Amino acid sequence: MFKNLDAIALGLSATQSETVELALSFGFRSIDVDLADFAKEVKTYGLPKARRLLDSAKLKIGTFPLPIDWQGEAGFDAELSKLAELAGLAASLGARRTLAVVAPANDERPYHQNFEFYGQRLTQLGKALAEHGLQLGVGFDPSPAAREGKTFEFVRDLDALLVLLSTVHSDNIGLWLDVWQVWASGASLDEARGKLTRGQVVAVSLSDADRDQSEPRQPESRRLPGETGAIDCAGLLRRLGELGYDGPVTPVPGSNLSAMRRDQIVKLTGERLDAVWKAAGLNPAGKLASSTAK
Repeated sequence: MFKNLDAIALGLSATQSETVELALSFGFRSIDVDLADFAKEVKTYGLPKARRLLDSAKLKIGTFPLPIDWQGEAGFDAELSKLAELAGLAASLGARRTLAVVAPANDERPYHQNFEFYGQRLTQLGKALAEHGLQLGVGFDPSPAAREGKTFEFVRDLDALLVLLSTVHSDNIGLWLDVWQVWASGASLDEARGKLTRGQVVAVSLSDADRDQSEPRQPESRRLPGETGAIDCAGLLRRLGELGYDGPVTPVPGSNLSAMRRDQIVKLTGERLDAVWKAAGLNPAGKLASSTAK
């Protein structure tokens, strides 16, 4: 696994060149990109010029948000056509992982119908992305605000998401493991670690949390990995190492860093991630330094 920098997750407004410089300065091996924005640069400047910074820095692309509207009833065929073009661009950049979140409620379909809808929709996405060697990591949203005012509730915890993913007939569709979301849903992190299997996880977002156990757990309670110990970030990384996970690990704090300078935020984030990395027994290449991998 490797350390990934998502500038947006850190609350930073930075150009591609600034993000590359920050990643190189503070020990990150990859960065996230907005593929739709990158496509605009390619259209304006051409692919070689648009990608030259990434090439010269020798940075990987960690993940990018799925760049289409994939959850609507109408217009999906047109969105798939759009995805084919953008997925080809992603593949040419060496990007291999895209991310999406299943809506936790809707006004159109009750649970069982929605379950079938998403199983079919994710299977279609998997087929389209597989043609370009891409994986899709799927996450969930447990926040009450995301369900407020909706008629039908849907997937909003890890167990339900894993059941949904088990119905998808595409090997390149897997789990976007946002550790804070698992914690916020009220699940036991020890139990969650035990449910992870080899080859299942596409991407990891890593956060600690406030020790305040008030409900509901709000996004503002996110903290940098290892900051409070409310979430066992090192234990999770160790488990991922045992499973041979080889993807990006992206630190995601809350909004408590906004008073700091941009370089200070990335420096502190890198230091926190390094600390839990070492506590997990991982070497710089992201593999378990001992012989405990299974």
